Amino acid sequence: MALSSTLPPAGIENCSRLLSLWSRCFRRHQHPDPIAHIVMPSLEEKVPTSVKMTRRDLVRAAGAAALAIGAPAIIRPALAADALKIGVLVADSGPAALFGPAQRAAAELGAATINAKGGILGRQVEIVFADAGAPPAEVAKSAVKLMLSDKVEMIFGSHDSAVRQGVENVVKGKIPYVYTPVFEGDDCSSNVYFLGEVPEQELQKTLPKMVELAKGKTFYLVGNDYVWARTTNDKAKKYIADLGGTVVAEDYYPLGAPNKFENTVAKIKSAKPAIVLQTLVGGDNVNFNRTFADFNLSDDIVRLSCLLEENTLIGIGKDASKNLYSSLGYFADLDLPENKAFIGELTKKYGDKAPQQCTISKGLFDAFVFAAAVTTKSKSLAAKEFAAAAEGVQFETPSGSMTMTHRHTAKNIFLARCEGTKFTVIDKFAAVPTQQSCT
Repeated sequence: MALSSTLPPAGIENCSRLLSLWSRCFRRHQHPDPIAHIVMPSLEEKVPTSVKMTRRDLVRAAGAAALAIGAPAIIRPALAADALKIGVLVADSGPAALFGPAQRAAAELGAATINAKGGILGRQVEIVFADAGAPPAEVAKSAVKLMLSDKVEMIFGSHDSAVRQGVENVVKGKIPYVYTPVFEGDDCSSNVYFLGEVPEQELQKTLPKMVELAKGKTFYLVGNDYVWARTTNDKAKKYIADLGGTVVAEDYYPLGAPNKFENTVAKIKSAKPAIVLQTLVGGDNVNFNRTFADFNLSDDIVRLSCLLEENTLIGIGKDASKNLYSSLGYFADLDLPENKAFIGELTKKYGDKAPQQCTISKGLFDAFVFAAAVTTKSKSLAAKEFAAAAEGVQFETPSGSMTMTHRHTAKNIFLARCEGTKFTVIDKFAAVPTQQSCT
């Protein structure tokens, strides 16, 4: 649009008022100022009188402006194209930084997959990453920035429970928060949705199978000293009791300390349990299993880990993985069409440098699929509408179909045996419920 700069002074003054009103109206609709490029002459500038603007001309101009403001076809295309920003918390630092590249890759593929199908609520998704590896208070500050400065409309997170609680405290249910990794359950925070495995899913159907494999019902529990490990073991004790089994002892170690576990392994050697149930994380999982093998216990005692994925198994190594099992909702070698497509797309994008996927990273891909499925029903990100649509929603992931029930996810659970540094799935438990009861 262009305006003549040859108006009489009175016309200039009147038109300036009109354009000012027009500009304010546009800004009220959060649209870029439509007249920012127009250079108006100063009132002192001498203007030829050969061009006149009558009152009728001004009325017509005002009418045109009103029509422009009221016409969605003129203003709305830019707004409709606005990206829907999603904050994604990944482990760029800290003990879980090993998973950071795989988390980013899974999230990026999730966004690309959804965008190729039209995005969310008709808007293309844009990821804003933030580090979840910092202390909880720092990550909480990052979550505030994501909401206030970056204007994200959802947050997805793959990190530990302490960070989750910090993020929940600042998000306060204002936007949907999708938490994706394995965790302890028993969290009903407002507008938070959980995609990861809970202890009930990992243990209730798996422990009977382990008793069968071990030909015994005595258990030794060893874990890290924090909420996930202790809660998981508390729930395990109930299932062990239901099986007629006994817990001979349990030990807990600080996260990330230079643990070698010689004392516990020596006690295990003396107690001779049929099964060692591990709730150890990362490097501690690696160190315990290496020490266990060094004590030559692998032939006689089976071990079940509740958080043993591909990266940790590589760290443990083939010489320490005999009679070691893992119970999780995903393994990267699952022989499923959905998983082959997922891994194939990652390989296509990253080639030989594709980060090793595991349940901790793959959950972020699931988060995008879940959000798209919910908003297809809800037509909104408002808390009440989103929560109503989430209940019972079913969505397809690389590990099979999942169903959101009480803001937790019924899913397939796989029991895998370690074969060197690879997993072989020996049993599948379909659509295992969470037994969580959030409303």
